[in-house]
Amino acid sequence: MSKFRFHLAALVAIFALVAAACSSGSSTSAASGTGSGSTGAGVCASVDTSGSDALAAVCKSGAIRVATDQKYKPQSWYDVKDSQWKGFDVDVANEIAARLGVTADIQHHDWDTDVTAGSWNNRYDMDVGSMTITQERKQKFLFTPVYYYTPASIAVYADNTSIQDLSTDLNGKKICVGSGTTYESYLRHDLNLGPDAPKFDYVIDNAQIEGFNTDTDALDALALGDGVRCDAAMTALPTIAQYIADGNPVKVAGDPLYYEPLAVAFDKNDPVDNASLVAAVSKIINDMHADGTLTALSEKWYHGQDLTTSAASGG
Repeated sequence: MSKFRFHLAALVAIFALVAAACSSGSSTSAASGTGSGSTGAGVCASVDTSGSDALAAVCKSGAIRVATDQKYKPQSWYDVKDSQWKGFDVDVANEIAARLGVTADIQHHDWDTDVTAGSWNNRYDMDVGSMTITQERKQKFLFTPVYYYTPASIAVYADNTSIQDLSTDLNGKKICVGSGTTYESYLRHDLNLGPDAPKFDYVIDNAQIEGFNTDTDALDALALGDGVRCDAAMTALPTIAQYIADGNPVKVAGDPLYYEPLAVAFDKNDPVDNASLVAAVSKIINDMHADGTLTALSEKWYHGQDLTTSAASGG
């Protein structure tokens, strides 16, 4: 397995110490409402809204429809207590919208059936939901440059002592994952991130895969007890760390298995030509890297950790 320059225990501890700060994060979107972008400026100021492509349509409507997950702390979640969308991906989506000169219409999606299946049927303009770039997904989606990387990790029940060495102790075990995720592909040994992604090895053999609608649902199944529904769960380390910080009885086992290059995604089969919208958002992502906005948002939501470059993954 690759050796990663990543302080796992320190990151989990940091998440636990400042979980309250994450819960009071920003975004002003309702469950299918508008975000915090501002209209009348940005890219749209110079766009001919009489055009027929996706960028013209977005600028004319004053909103961009964004698919993301309402149960994926700290990346994105819908806080029913104050009717707010919150999280890193939500802030990224709102910043993209603001730089376009529109508002972000944040909408929940079902990951496997609504988004990664492709062919969105014009329901969303883009996905800002921590989607990993894979060679398979490139057949269905257009991607921006990578906006950050996350470590794919294993969680076990809090009192478990039998799973420590991931290269031996998880072989043949029942592992809960979100359906349609790269975690599921990793466990099937058919994950292809492409030549530019951080390298990784398969270290878990013959896993019994239990699929769930969201990664949080997979963690909820693990939290029922050691071996009750699953022996382990696999998802992004920040998601596990936040789940622990929220008081749930799980813990991180071992080191990250691989690092995911994550990007904003667009439907290749969009019935409206979206090439100019993809180009505009891609430039915005590059600008957000260059001016430090993505680093600042990463450090805000991932508690001092800058996950926006491949250096964070040891790649």
